[in-house]
Amino acid sequence: MEYASRAPRPPLDGLIDDLYCLAGTPPYARLTLPPAPSALLIVNLGAPFRIRIDLETAEYADGCVITMPTRAYEFGYPPETCSVGVHFKPWGLAPFLPMPAAELCDRPVTIEQVWGRPAIAELRDRLATATGPHEMLALLEDELMRRLTDTAGLGLVRHTSSIIAATSGAVAIGALSEAAGVSSTHLAQRFKALVGVTPKRLARTHRFTATVFAIDLAGPIDWSDLAGRAGYFDQAHFGHEFRAFTGFTPTQYLEVRRRFRREHPGHTLDGWPLPAD
Repeated sequence: MEYASRAPRPPLDGLIDDLYCLAGTPPYARLTLPPAPSALLIVNLGAPFRIRIDLETAEYADGCVITMPTRAYEFGYPPETCSVGVHFKPWGLAPFLPMPAAELCDRPVTIEQVWGRPAIAELRDRLATATGPHEMLALLEDELMRRLTDTAGLGLVRHTSSIIAATSGAVAIGALSEAAGVSSTHLAQRFKALVGVTPKRLARTHRFTATVFAIDLAGPIDWSDLAGRAGYFDQAHFGHEFRAFTGFTPTQYLEVRRRFRREHPGHTLDGWPLPAD
């Protein structure tokens, strides 16, 4: 599988982590993606893919938009996949959505539902005739620049989210609203409108993500020490978060992560997705 990515130019760099192009044979037919502090847009150029959340499965032909999730979702790939996409910062999708982000929380929608059929059809046609990943990413970036709109409250949410990220979620949310000079209710409302979740939920996701990325897959792990350093009340609280975010206990999660690395060493998708087969 080939993966190419690059950071966007300003002002998109304040909304987006990277734009990417993915093509080839996926490592597994189905992958589980735990919740992460990010949003996602995918423009599909190959056969349809499927997304399953809880017991509901939907097929996406043109692509999809996913605001910051609160639960793991399963991604079902076709035998050969081809797509371009955007990894947004938690608030980054808001300027490109015609509706509050909370309406899409854990409800992926097609790009057609967001941008309309003629627009996505034209974009897919242009991407399909591009000469390679570099041109495809440039076309997608130009489309995003054209669609960028002013969004009320974005500065507040971006600043507060950045503090949450810098502390890996270990910050008092009440102190953030006081420092920003707004009520906790107003802050929560702005977050739900632009991110899709409350500041507290974003902090919880940041803490879990930072903890998982601190795991050394190659060596022994002291789960109690890891939980304590991450700020969890105790190991039981830590285990509960693991199950809530991944569906696995910490030791089960470790086995699955090691399986991925063992079966596909150096694969571009090794790092966050989990085999669902």
